[in-house]
Amino acid sequence: MTSDHAIEAAFREEAPAVLATLIRQVGDFGLAEDALQDAFAAAVASWRRDGIPERPGAWITTIARRRAIDRLRRERGQADRIAALQRLSELDTRDDDPMDAPAVTDDQLRLIFTCCHPALAMEARVGLTLRALGGLTTAEVARALLVSEAAMARRLTRAKQKIAAAGIPYRVPDHDELPERLRGVLAVVYLVFNEGYAAASGDRLVRGELCGEAIRLGRLLVRLMPDDAETEGLLALMLLQDARRGARVDDHGAYVPLDAQDRSRWDAGRLAEGRTALDRALSRGTPGPYQLQAAIAALHCADTADWPQIAALYGELARVAPSPVVELNRAVAVMFAGGDGLAVLAPLLADARLADYQPLHAAHAEMLRRAGDRVGADIAYARAITLSGNAVERAELERRRAALAT
Repeated sequence: MTSDHAIEAAFREEAPAVLATLIRQVGDFGLAEDALQDAFAAAVASWRRDGIPERPGAWITTIARRRAIDRLRRERGQADRIAALQRLSELDTRDDDPMDAPAVTDDQLRLIFTCCHPALAMEARVGLTLRALGGLTTAEVARALLVSEAAMARRLTRAKQKIAAAGIPYRVPDHDELPERLRGVLAVVYLVFNEGYAAASGDRLVRGELCGEAIRLGRLLVRLMPDDAETEGLLALMLLQDARRGARVDDHGAYVPLDAQDRSRWDAGRLAEGRTALDRALSRGTPGPYQLQAAIAALHCADTADWPQIAALYGELARVAPSPVVELNRAVAVMFAGGDGLAVLAPLLADARLADYQPLHAAHAEMLRRAGDRVGADIAYARAITLSGNAVERAELERRRAALAT
């Protein structure tokens, strides 16, 4: 007898690849998901009795395709459904391996680019990516993104309807479109990771389940696109940052700054994998923003942080991918390197678009404190505390503000 836990684990591992193949075969996102759920119900009944098959992905694909045929036969009033039924019936009589590796790779690439199509709102891209490629249930996606299950179900339904109504193609973009579209895909994955690594709200600083899903998606992308240096750079960046997850809060849940972290609590396996991925990416000689950020993360993981080198890398990052966040991080690095971080920060403080950006005010407060301006630091800390939605982060800012009086 096979346990339900083992069945669910096997199904979850195989489901994203199977769903990608089913969407290609049936041409309908919703029908493919329904057929996959039907196959899961069949797997629970069969695998409990007979055990998990040697090739569960092929088993699930075959059963799901047959369940899709059954559904289409019940709803064969529409011409497109009749055409899909004919196509699936032909596939079901062939001897092709339903999980042929090159075909599955192509299907997953198509699904990634479909879920991350720029015509969809970013929140829909993130939700669809976690649902279809992360293998999460709608309830799990809702919990991950801090919305109700009903709201997430509506959001996913609208996204799938838009894919159908707008005729968003289920394909890998043409060669001239690929660089821009791939950047969008990587941005979605990194957005998932960042929300896990530094949660914008709630009572936890780190939401490890989101970090884990983002890294899993990053590994998948590297397998699907092994020659792209930036894809490997993103994976390296996430691994190197996530390696420190276990040391970022203490046993009481309080924030621990990098220089005070217990390095024995860092994940050595993650660090090694991240450094290897970074070396592979940089060896291709095409450094991009994710590789530069990964190189900075690697320097933070060294025995002693090389702040002049970190500041220089942020300078290069600001050149190739300018943004206020990069400039803020460069200002902090310049400060730790012994330079005038406040001068670098000054233009950001004058930018009205960043008036409510909490990390800017937190960094400003720290720089003023180090410069001996306790009054200014107190004002900046108060502003950062007001803007912070994360309980752990807010408690640390309150501690630092209180320390000004001692």
